[in-house]
Amino acid sequence: MSGGKAVKRLDIRSLGALLTSVFLCGILLTPICHVESAFATGANQPARQDLTMVKNKIEEFLITQTAGYPGKVTVAAGAIDPNLKLAQCAEPEVFLPPGSRAWGKTSVGVRCNVPSAWTIYVQAKVSVRAQYLVAAIPLAQGHAMAAQDVVLEEGDLTQLPPGVFTDVTQVIGRFVGISMAAGSVLRQDMLKMPPVVQQGQTILLTSGGKWFSVSAEGKALNNASEGQVVQVKVDSGQVVSGIARAGGKVEVSF
Repeated sequence: MSGGKAVKRLDIRSLGALLTSVFLCGILLTPICHVESAFATGANQPARQDLTMVKNKIEEFLITQTAGYPGKVTVAAGAIDPNLKLAQCAEPEVFLPPGSRAWGKTSVGVRCNVPSAWTIYVQAKVSVRAQYLVAAIPLAQGHAMAAQDVVLEEGDLTQLPPGVFTDVTQVIGRFVGISMAAGSVLRQDMLKMPPVVQQGQTILLTSGGKWFSVSAEGKALNNASEGQVVQVKVDSGQVVSGIARAGGKVEVSF
């Protein structure tokens, strides 16, 4: 190929760079002068991070985070700007930013510490398709729940209000806190646990520490479910508060 034809294949910028290099070599009279065209500079640039690998890391992370969720879980990392130029990272770290969780539409962070520090945030989606409980009939306030009061429906739990029930055994024996229509999605804040302590009941107050344990009888002044606060009047007339426990017991901390 002739020299004239080779020059025609270079654009104006490349040709200018080539002539400048030749000119400088002639002036400096260096013993060895390498003249490279603009097309050969890519080898000197740092390696770029594979963005497909980053997306895969995010999805693997979300699968781990959602282990134990009910039903069928699917995860998908959102698109990453292909023009984003990140230095190659051998071990990028995936994390959930404060306020984010592996549920519904979320944000996931990816960072690198060495050899170059960088952090990006990528949108992702977690879907949880499972069965959940709805009221089979209208339910009145105070009604004790039974198996025939509910039916199962299927959908994406991330699109429903928080605290839905996914198993019939979770609601049996609970009491309806507010009246609701048939087809209402049952949530934990709608159904109350049965009381383990009832107003007027004689209960056993217990308190203790590492080196001591004391107990006394008293009368409950209100109904309370497991873990709720109950007020108790002791023989001296004093009123104390404690945590209701099964078996008519109340734990008191001093």
